[in-house]
Amino acid sequence: MSGRYGITVPFDGVTLPEHRDWYRRLADLGYTDVWSAEVDGADGMTPLALAAVTEPRLRLGVAVVPAFTRGPGLLAMTAAAMGELSEGRFTLGLGASSPAVVERWNAVPFDRPYARTRDTLRFLRRALAGERVDEPFETFAVKGFRLSRPVTHVPEIFLAALRPGMLRLAGREADGAILNWLGADDVARCRAEVGAGTIVARLFVVPTDDADLARRVGRRMISSYLTVPAYAEFHRWLGRTEALTPMWEAWAAGDRARANEVIPDAVVDELIVHGSFGACREHLARYVEAGVEVPMLAIVPVGVELADAVAGLAPR
Repeated sequence: MSGRYGITVPFDGVTLPEHRDWYRRLADLGYTDVWSAEVDGADGMTPLALAAVTEPRLRLGVAVVPAFTRGPGLLAMTAAAMGELSEGRFTLGLGASSPAVVERWNAVPFDRPYARTRDTLRFLRRALAGERVDEPFETFAVKGFRLSRPVTHVPEIFLAALRPGMLRLAGREADGAILNWLGADDVARCRAEVGAGTIVARLFVVPTDDADLARRVGRRMISSYLTVPAYAEFHRWLGRTEALTPMWEAWAAGDRARANEVIPDAVVDELIVHGSFGACREHLARYVEAGVEVPMLAIVPVGVELADAVAGLAPR
């Protein structure tokens, strides 16, 4: 597989200082990108800052930082600092996130997520260009902000997008889109909305020949994510209403075990990359052929050592 090839960090069970050796190993294996997240583990920037000063061969991205949980000025400072530290290898992934992350865990009202993300993107474009921003946006107002430190490397900004409005915004005003929880056959529909912008996709990989085990793990992951309203709507838009309605009904009734049981094998096999290392690489290649420029692996090492999985899934 040629082109960019990313992986999600930090790895579970590996301390942040230990990632220094991992970053060097990833670059040696042919991985071009490391992408973090910002949910409830490490923050999105610390693992990338470590990578920036450890391994200059790697490109860095966060998928994603919520538009609500850092103020606009702080986001601009963070993006500028990461761009400078990485000497231009950093991409800021910006997204609406979810009510759980924004409201329940960070005590911020999750109000008008599309508009807040759009306004934050527009503010960042101006602030990172060195402008003084003194303007009421639709969802917040910024008064007299200007970065006092020169922006040496303006980072790309990608938007996390699940449905047509945000996908179109990503294509129209951002540098690209970040996709999550989709099958290879779903890429074309998303690409049609994004247009020419770069597409990054986080792809969940369970590298095992034990299909039953992979599907059990995959079902738990699917029921945890696709019952979140934004993801449920995404999959209705993608055409999985009939296949996933039994799961949604069981989940709403509080029957978690039943919700897992009724997810069809076909849906698991579309959304979870599993099988031998070779079979996984072939499945990942289908996403690239469909239009994903940067596949971003999220490895779930069940029954295999992490080091073996990372090496076995490395690009060939």
